[in-house]
Amino acid sequence: MHSPGAILWSLPWIIPPVVTYFRLRHSRSLDDESDTPPESPPLVSVIVPARNEAHNIARCVTSILSTTYPNLELIVVDDSSTDRTAQIARDAAERDPRARIVASPPLPEGWFGKQWACATGAKIARGSVLQFTDADTVHGADLVTRSMNAMRRNRAQLLSVAGRQELGGFWEKVIQPQIFTILSMRYGGTESVTRSTRVRDKIANGQCIFVTHDSYDAIGGHASVRTSVAEDMMLAQKFFAARKRVVLMLGLDQLSTRMYASLGGIISGWRKNVFAGGLDSMPFGKVGHTLFPLFLLMPPLLELLPPLALVLAAFGFATSGTLMLWAAISGGATLLWWIVVYVTIRESPLYALAYPLGALILLYIFFTAVIRGRRVSWKGRTYISQ
Repeated sequence: MHSPGAILWSLPWIIPPVVTYFRLRHSRSLDDESDTPPESPPLVSVIVPARNEAHNIARCVTSILSTTYPNLELIVVDDSSTDRTAQIARDAAERDPRARIVASPPLPEGWFGKQWACATGAKIARGSVLQFTDADTVHGADLVTRSMNAMRRNRAQLLSVAGRQELGGFWEKVIQPQIFTILSMRYGGTESVTRSTRVRDKIANGQCIFVTHDSYDAIGGHASVRTSVAEDMMLAQKFFAARKRVVLMLGLDQLSTRMYASLGGIISGWRKNVFAGGLDSMPFGKVGHTLFPLFLLMPPLLELLPPLALVLAAFGFATSGTLMLWAAISGGATLLWWIVVYVTIRESPLYALAYPLGALILLYIFFTAVIRGRRVSWKGRTYISQ
């Protein structure tokens, strides 16, 4: 392999990031929507499923109730928490008449807990629009207003908002961008998702989903996705398959989430759904499902190959000049990509130097997820994703 060959073999490390960058550039944001409530604003029911969220629920409830949207109710569904989630939610609401804290009935067999809590909230919701949001989210005062204007303008029956991911610690900053970059490479920007004509290319962010109540009931609500670990993605696909309009938008200034605050939380949190949920996004039927473990493991493996080659060369195990040129080009391109990522998300570009560490942990998460298969463990419960 001569120098031109080294450049040619480096293309898989160069082309995907470039394509992803240009696909993401065309994403649409809630910033472009009006922050003035529509005339005769419909009632929006905000439903928060919460299980053992004592450390998150207060700021979530407080932020939701600080909305400028004039017609809103909040339903926090306590999903059999063993901590003080329900009481903290009540204290945070401060007897606001718009808020209700309810207990989820016992979990039926065949249901995931989150879906059951969402269905419980939807059953008592009075709004013509439902907003499903996670307990670890923080909502901007203009989130609902801008989202309702976006739904109306796009004539959407489902609008999902992708917010800003809060990266508090070292492991979050090293691993979380890896996950979201892979998702971006798979699905592209918001317009790629919105304009796609294929069910498998539809995705939603479960941290914030707005749906019209009648359309939600028409597709069977969360009962239709009760056995899916990636219920947000499947809900979007159910809506689209039923000829409902599905729209994805950015809301970086309107919504933020800190998903996991520790290395253990990151590993267990992503391991629960990357394999079982990813299977549902694979095309080509049984062939795609069979090959999916390989596709899942490939991104971190590709990231690790160039630095591995350079390490082997440093210890005298690889002396080919063209191999080293390939490793230098591929590794340099990957490093440059991560510098761009960290600058974009307003984190220190020095974290780009740790990308091999992030890829190594990602490989561990993906490999153990493949071993677990469709068995999912989360917050003291075990499910089988179907």
